[in-house]
Amino acid sequence: MLIESFLIYLQHEKRYSPHTITSYQTDLLQFIGFLKKNLEITALQAKATHIRSFMVFLLDNQIAENAVGRKISTLRSFYKYLLREGDLKINPMALIKAPKVPKRLPVFIEDAKMDLLLDGGVEGKLIFDESFASQRDKIVLELLFGTGIRLAELLALKETDINYYEGTIKVLGKRNKERIVPLHAQLEAQLKIYINLKLTQQFNNKITTLIVTNAGATAYPKLVYRIVNRYLTIISTQDKKSPHILRHSFASSLLNKGADLNAIKELLGHASLAATQVYTHNSVERLKSIYKQAHPKA
Repeated sequence: MLIESFLIYLQHEKRYSPHTITSYQTDLLQFIGFLKKNLEITALQAKATHIRSFMVFLLDNQIAENAVGRKISTLRSFYKYLLREGDLKINPMALIKAPKVPKRLPVFIEDAKMDLLLDGGVEGKLIFDESFASQRDKIVLELLFGTGIRLAELLALKETDINYYEGTIKVLGKRNKERIVPLHAQLEAQLKIYINLKLTQQFNNKITTLIVTNAGATAYPKLVYRIVNRYLTIISTQDKKSPHILRHSFASSLLNKGADLNAIKELLGHASLAATQVYTHNSVERLKSIYKQAHPKA
């Protein structure tokens, strides 16, 4: 019951996305399972030493530091909630520090490669055909790279969110915060092609979401992951090929072309500028690389 009430709190009071709530649930079930199996105690009985044992268990099982840090953040929120509800008097997380995570620059795909994927072709062959599935895949990539929206935001988009007159799209972000993101002319045209093609499909039900499956049902995260991975594999050999990589690519592209950091923050829907500033490191590294290649004394 503790987990269920906490997840309801996250959904209705904190207004977290379904994806985030699922992550919290997974972390908590793993933690409670560890306590029961290895220590024979409940979450309410756990002390700081028990939580440290859980961290050691995760690290011993080759769980990355950033993933462990996320789980510790989940536990911090969980125990803060239990204190608020009066289930606990002492917070066992008070003495817990998450493991230090080495700073990693956001991975992104170069503009030239994305242009090749979306507008050109590979070895003289066009990548997308005129079928519904192919055009749906293309609009998924176009939207992720052309607007920088998150996966959950993409899946929540409706056709009515598009404003062709203003050239914008309304995005429902984290904690149900709305923002307006501009659309470039090519993306507008591609959206019209996709929506017109979608209308011609003989779907049994009329789904209001913009992105749908081949059968006309609302699209789901794994479908988008498969789409992105499949097409990025054509143009990139890097390991990471997730939807979030296209969000990084969007931000890095804008920054490299001189966009204001505050404007990028608004476009991405970041709550603070600190989250956006990570992209400046990529820009600096790019300038260093150009400098080393071009300057005679570098």
